[in-house]
Amino acid sequence: MVFGAVAWYRLNKMNRLKVTGAEHLVGLDDHNVLFVSNHQTYFMDVSAMYLSLCHTRRGHVNQTHKIGPIARPVTNLYYIAAKETMKSGLLPRALALSGSVSIDRTWREAGKAIQRGVNSGDLNSIRTAIKDGWVITFPQGTTKPFAPGRRGTAHLIKELQPVVIPVVINGFRRAFDKKGLRSKKRGVALRMNFKAPLVYDATCDTQELMDRIMDAIEQSPKYQRPFRKFEPDSTRHIS
Repeated sequence: MVFGAVAWYRLNKMNRLKVTGAEHLVGLDDHNVLFVSNHQTYFMDVSAMYLSLCHTRRGHVNQTHKIGPIARPVTNLYYIAAKETMKSGLLPRALALSGSVSIDRTWREAGKAIQRGVNSGDLNSIRTAIKDGWVITFPQGTTKPFAPGRRGTAHLIKELQPVVIPVVINGFRRAFDKKGLRSKKRGVALRMNFKAPLVYDATCDTQELMDRIMDAIEQSPKYQRPFRKFEPDSTRHIS
């Protein structure tokens, strides 16, 4: 409740969050829905999405400014997060209580690359959450833009065949620090766009499905701006 109020103030008063595409969520079942999104901050991304989804489930489509959904939050909204991240402070621990499905990273820990097998208990927790409600995940597993997606997301989709909703967010990196706990700038136009359910074939190749997901959340190479190398103007002379 307290964290929700803080997030509400930062998103609606300190900055300007605009949500589009939430009409795609109207009429969906209240379970077996997976939201896949790009990632810009550890906590404010998921807070904004949680706030928007609570509004939508209460009938306030494309809105986040009402107080009611904070006072009466939807209980079967979950998000997948690294255990290490959710134990990194008091606020993350409080946020974890709101619906975190905490998992062990298999590729990175304490800032170092590692190789670790998938925890079967973590997978079972994710399966249970998807079967029970709406689940948010960030397939890249990092806030670094255009990082490759982790194929574990595709494996889960092929197995459980949920409704998959791609989400694209923007502006959070300018407004907040990497963790999303500290404000860097006020008055930033924050954007969150829910796209139509992803059309996919559960029998397709895992990498092919992952490529479709990355394209849908606009993190595929075609969305990456080409780097323009600076070349001095040879026609100019310094006197």
